[in-house]
Amino acid sequence: MKPISFVIITYNRPDDALELAGNLIRLDGFQELVEELIIVNNRSTISYQPLEDFIAAHPALPFRYVVAPENLGVSRGRNYAIGLSRAPILIFLDDDAIIRNTDALRHILPIFEGREPGGVQAPRGAFTPGSFAVADAGGCAVPEPGGLIEDMPGTRPVGIAAFKVYYASTLELQENAFPHKRFAERKGWPHFDTAYFSGCAHAIRREVLDKVGVYPENFFYGMEEYDLSYRVVNAGYSIRYDERVEILHKESPEGRLPPREKLRGMWVNKSTVAWKYLPLPYFFSTAFLWSLEYLKKSGWHVPGFFKGWWQVVRIPGQERRKPVGGDSRTYLRQVKARLSY
Repeated sequence: MKPISFVIITYNRPDDALELAGNLIRLDGFQELVEELIIVNNRSTISYQPLEDFIAAHPALPFRYVVAPENLGVSRGRNYAIGLSRAPILIFLDDDAIIRNTDALRHILPIFEGREPGGVQAPRGAFTPGSFAVADAGGCAVPEPGGLIEDMPGTRPVGIAAFKVYYASTLELQENAFPHKRFAERKGWPHFDTAYFSGCAHAIRREVLDKVGVYPENFFYGMEEYDLSYRVVNAGYSIRYDERVEILHKESPEGRLPPREKLRGMWVNKSTVAWKYLPLPYFFSTAFLWSLEYLKKSGWHVPGFFKGWWQVVRIPGQERRKPVGGDSRTYLRQVKARLSY
């Protein structure tokens, strides 16, 4: 079996999905490395005939095009596609993204195996080659770009890989798709271990999903990556950002202001994640600070604010706490995860 399955969930973006399909089949090593290219049409309300014609015109390529029985949302849609897949590594891409560098597939296995460019095995604890560690303001050792600290993460196998994402329109790095809150500090780092990943472009070992489970299906939109991230970290894996795979994302640099319903869902879902996996103070700080974020971005929509708090206060009665263990909390501290909201 070939090592890679692509997973794409698409909804009402037939032109983008067609461009992405054409982009992927032109990647170096596609026929050598890709077992299947799964495209799940999430019960779109507009025609995908051009994409369907394109797939029909390439019968020798490993397309698997499926129309979902209903709009499954993001998490259920991905889980539906995972159930169709076979390869040991799954690459997930948004339907409005394309891969920028044609050699990207050649880097997937080295990233998961911890190999540097040229096939050299990364040293244990390595973040990037060639520099030294300094202390942050709190006295904790952190690697400079190129740093190496022996007690930092790096000994865990890579469970999830996060990629470098640019805005397609400006070629600027997309900060809200960067898998660390210390964007200014780390945007130039070639690779590092982190606490979460961006859903628009990432790869996951199948063995990880077999061990920790798939995406949470009660999250229709937003924060499902955080839920999966904490489970992956708690199972002893790392999440590795690596710039060797570059993505062009068609999201506008001005951002997409989520509808109030989605924004409230993000608030409630992030609070749910904090309740399930983090020490209790982080649940309270997350719920409070995200409620302020909701007010700000919703235009001070008071009815939604009270509805959101009603959902948040019910979380303890609906979700069982499964806090991450001590080793995982150490990992989160070492990678400088922001846990307060």
